[in-house]
Amino acid sequence: MITAIHAVIYTKNAEADRAFFRDVIGLHSVDAGGGWLIFALPPAELGIHPAEANGRHELYLMCDDAETTVAELRAKGVEITAPVQDVGFGLLTALRLPGGGEVRLYQPKHASPLVKS
Repeated sequence: MITAIHAVIYTKNAEADRAFFRDVIGLHSVDAGGGWLIFALPPAELGIHPAEANGRHELYLMCDDAETTVAELRAKGVEITAPVQDVGFGLLTALRLPGGGEVRLYQPKHASPLVKS
C-alpha cells in the first residue's frame, strides 16, 4: 500500500535550498544523517497530464491566496520570477530557489480532493 509521496529537487546548491525550505517556507525537517534534511510536506495532490514524451515532472507549492503569499515571500527576500497569472484552472507564479532553480506557486480554482465536502 502506498503511504506517502517522496519528492526530490535536484540543485547545484543543496545547502542553500534546504535552508530556504526550512527557514523561509517553514517546513519541518529531520536529519536523515550527515545534515541530509528530509522535509515534511503539507497534504498533496497529484495531477496526471498528457504529454508528447514521458519523464517530465513538476513541483508546485500550493497556497490559498497567491497575491498574499507572494507579498509574504518578497518580504522575506524571495525572488518572484513571474507575475501572478490567471491560467483558468488557478493562479500561477514562480519563485527562484537560492540554488538557482525555480518552483511554481499555485492557487487552485478547481475542486480539491484535499477539501472534504
